[in-house]
Amino acid sequence: MHTIIHRAGERGIAEHGWLHTRFSFSFADWYEPTRMGFGALRVINDDIIDPHSGFGKHPHANMEIITIVMQGEISHEDSMGNKYKVPAGDIQVMSAGTGVVHAEFNKGDERLALFQIWILPKKHNIEPRYDQKSFGDIKTNNEFQLLVSNEENSDALYINQDAYISRARIEKGKAIDYILKNKNHGVYILVVDGEIKVSDAELQTRDAIGVWGTDKVAIVGLKESNILVFEVPMR
Repeated sequence: MHTIIHRAGERGIAEHGWLHTRFSFSFADWYEPTRMGFGALRVINDDIIDPHSGFGKHPHANMEIITIVMQGEISHEDSMGNKYKVPAGDIQVMSAGTGVVHAEFNKGDERLALFQIWILPKKHNIEPRYDQKSFGDIKTNNEFQLLVSNEENSDALYINQDAYISRARIEKGKAIDYILKNKNHGVYILVVDGEIKVSDAELQTRDAIGVWGTDKVAIVGLKESNILVFEVPMR
């Protein structure tokens, strides 16, 4: 089993007045050659957007873009004709494919907090598509809830890649095992809040660990913790 640890304080930082963001991997003006992604996982941006601010119209192509809203509400509009609100508890996916232009704004009076994730696609130049779903709060402790997958017609949101995003809330003193779906995959575990232990590594809020070369990862809650787990192809 191989591991790599990324501490919260080692992430890239961008402050644009209205946008406060931390980059897990190289992005925009922050370039770190040792942090170009984890397998097919290319971007995790931890964004806070001030009220009445946001991203104007801009293009994307050939990328699977997933947005997990933690607080507030996004107003989304794109060139496919979609115009939706995405509140906290909802997840949005967009397969950019041959190309799409979209805008994302915080039109509310409170700060908007979200994770934006980019995953490299399995097939290029597909027809763009959009979807979103409300998952609400975590209902059950010490179990994984699948949020995103490559399986159509499942309870999870579909993306164009053999990748899976899950979440879990782990109680203090409890341990859960994440079973990988493919031996050629790795998992990247992000501590949303709390404190966990993976192998011999203790991880706190916004720390992350990448694990590959194994078919199972044991995760222990040192405090009550919320985590996101990204399983992705490593080649």
